[in-house]
Amino acid sequence: MRVLTVAIEVLLLASGQPPTSPPLRFRDIAPQAGLTTVPHFSADKRYLVETMGGGVALFDCDNDGKLDIAVVGDSTIDRYLQGGDLMVTLYRQDGKDGALHFTDITKSAGLTILGWGMGLAIGDFDNDGLPDIYVTGYGHNVLYHNLGGCKFEDITERAHVPGGGFSVGAAWADYDRDGRLDLFVSRYVHTDIHKLPQPGAMSFNYKGLPVEVPREQGETSFLFHNRGDGTFEEVSEKAGVANLEKRRGMGVIWGDYDHDGWPDLFVTNDMGPNYLYHNKHDGTFEDVGIVSGTAVDSSGLEMGNMAGDFGDFDRDGKLDLVVSRFGSQPVSLYRNQGEKGFVDVAGDAQIGRPSFAPVKWGIGFVDFDNDGWPDVFVANGNISTKVEEIPNEVRYREKLQLFHNLGGRTFEEIADASLLNDGPLHSRRGTAFGDLNNDGNVDVVVYNAGGPPSLFINESKNSNHRVLFHLIGTKSNRAAIGARVTVSTSSMKHVSEVCGGGSYLSSNDQRLHFGLGSDAVMKSVVIEWPSGGREELQNVAGDAIYTVVEGTGIKSTIKLAPPAHP
Repeated sequence: MRVLTVAIEVLLLASGQPPTSPPLRFRDIAPQAGLTTVPHFSADKRYLVETMGGGVALFDCDNDGKLDIAVVGDSTIDRYLQGGDLMVTLYRQDGKDGALHFTDITKSAGLTILGWGMGLAIGDFDNDGLPDIYVTGYGHNVLYHNLGGCKFEDITERAHVPGGGFSVGAAWADYDRDGRLDLFVSRYVHTDIHKLPQPGAMSFNYKGLPVEVPREQGETSFLFHNRGDGTFEEVSEKAGVANLEKRRGMGVIWGDYDHDGWPDLFVTNDMGPNYLYHNKHDGTFEDVGIVSGTAVDSSGLEMGNMAGDFGDFDRDGKLDLVVSRFGSQPVSLYRNQGEKGFVDVAGDAQIGRPSFAPVKWGIGFVDFDNDGWPDVFVANGNISTKVEEIPNEVRYREKLQLFHNLGGRTFEEIADASLLNDGPLHSRRGTAFGDLNNDGNVDVVVYNAGGPPSLFINESKNSNHRVLFHLIGTKSNRAAIGARVTVSTSSMKHVSEVCGGGSYLSSNDQRLHFGLGSDAVMKSVVIEWPSGGREELQNVAGDAIYTVVEGTGIKSTIKLAPPAHP
């Protein structure tokens, strides 16, 4: 497939006709890069905890300037009842002479708690300059405090954040703007793994396949408020985000959708309306999901929602929202109309794809070709290998999708043309996005059920400029989670925010990436810090990675190679 695709484009170029798709090229280098740890796995997935899969995180665990990779662990019913498996695997980037390579350092790093991992959220909760890890899972959660040098200590009980139940999504944010990161955790349904239904007595028949589905009520959510002394207080009910309606919580993403300077919270709910919690600036929130138009789809129907992501896909300065869904349910693309709320434009934008409706999990806005327009990546995978027995059903291992942004109005699906589906297919779950080799192109790490993750290195070549910003807070939280950056060039304006979690149970590179297209210089870079401070940098050159410290401007610059022409 790869040779054929390249040959076709060569012929088109020789004839004077441009290729039908942009020069995007990805290659899965996970095996040679050292991402080879195989989790324990049950192919015969019938129960909820087996079908969920988990998330991925990209972060720099030792502050050496290179992203490392964490992936949650899988397990089986029998193994969990015997104590479980490692809840997370940590790969440290240790390549030499420009080679991209990782080594599994999980046990030496101290990440040894057993259980059944689900999600990952990265945040520097104690402002010591070292990113900490929160792992959600079935039965219990774990907070790993970073001691430096990729060494971690379990402080879950001491910090009062054990969680419990069927915890899934998690994300950090400073919701009360006191300079300390707080943590929100969603939970799914009440499931007792010690009292599972017997084969033949499953609760639902899915197209002839007996499976357990979430007919039970959901579980309440957690909001852990950071006290500043190494401990947290659970305040979800007081803050109005406890999910007392018992909806089935899934993905979690913070974002200041109305640009009032305070982080708001979006929570996807399976088989029910989503929550959009508007921050009321007094430590409490109000659910505006229904009135904002983000709770249901364009037809007003409740959906099997998986994950969401904020991003300004049409570059109008307002954060839009994309949501992934269960099979036969299209993605929603909610355009932010300001005071008018959101409108689902997935159909008009040609991103719904009703003719191909896989089970969609990880999702995110990313400008992969640096043209200045955020694209949409979707990771797909069905719930069980048993679906292979169902005629005319989408397969267990499904293709990835990549929707290329055609100027902020419509998208073109180009995953195959970009070689994302050239290798073996997998049943995918969480996704994390970041520049793993510091070349200015955003790469993707994807969770694969039953196997090591995929690492899709972005080998695209074009003449577009790009920039990354690593923000460090002083009055704000040290990781600058919640900071908003607006980049203006002679031809465009971009907006993005630093997030402490997102996609499906995952965490992205917290450096902000902007594609600049043909513009080599940014006329202005405006940073709105979570503390309320505002800074503006002028005439900043592209093609670099900048570290910016709150109140002092650019601290360091790493030049990127000039754009590589195709």
